[in-house]
Amino acid sequence: MSTNFVTVKYALQGFDPDTFSLVWTSAAAIYAFAIALVDKESREQILPKGSMKAILAIGAFTAVGMIFAWKGLSTLDTAFASFLWRSFPAVTIISGVLILKERLSRKESVAMAIMLLGGLWSVVGRWEIVGTGVTWTALAVLAAVGQLLIAKSYVHKVHPNILVAYRVGIGSILIAFWVFGTGVANFAVESRYWCVTLLGAFLGPCASFLFTFRAYRYWTLSQSSTVLTAQPLFVLPMAYVFLGTFPTPRELVSGCVILLGAFWLAFIELTETIKEHR
Repeated sequence: MSTNFVTVKYALQGFDPDTFSLVWTSAAAIYAFAIALVDKESREQILPKGSMKAILAIGAFTAVGMIFAWKGLSTLDTAFASFLWRSFPAVTIISGVLILKERLSRKESVAMAIMLLGGLWSVVGRWEIVGTGVTWTALAVLAAVGQLLIAKSYVHKVHPNILVAYRVGIGSILIAFWVFGTGVANFAVESRYWCVTLLGAFLGPCASFLFTFRAYRYWTLSQSSTVLTAQPLFVLPMAYVFLGTFPTPRELVSGCVILLGAFWLAFIELTETIKEHR
């Protein structure tokens, strides 16, 4: 998933966010359905009739989340956007507590409060500059949490390959309605942006979710989400090497505060997991 922030940011130098979302999800759908059809176990579930309502919901959340996420990233620094996405595990954990009846300890609440303070510090006095991007990103996080909650509930009924294929397949169809309906489609961009987009579509929305949904068969939603905590540590050097970008001092400090809370949250989850297996 860490590659998303670099490949997408680069591709958005050529594509507009809406058209990019369409190309990105369509390419990912082709990759994912190819993998699902090649694998014998998932091929037998290619039409999961009893779970289609849930799969349609995953696709809808995906479509909305993609458009919001890339609109946000188009206006924010790459690494800073990655720091903001660290609220994703926290929101996922809270959702898991409210919907899936998972537990939330006092220590986890404190860690989330630290993350919230970091997020608030990043935007105080700078809302005119980063407010739009932060808002889009926050909406994208909520949409992403929605799809993962559904995926967690159905991953033992439907093969992960099938969930990923329909996730981006349905998402691409809905995005296509939006892009062509609003008349914003513009595919006339240089070939280098197409190449990066097609590569990134395999790494991000296809491969990363094939791994993520498989993890849900072994771990709770909370435990799986905390693994994403280290993402900014990968994004920072990649953004600097491939894009030549680096967050401002304030973005870096507030991002580190968010990361501190996220790492503490991950440590708490790891400690609880070790206790459960003793």
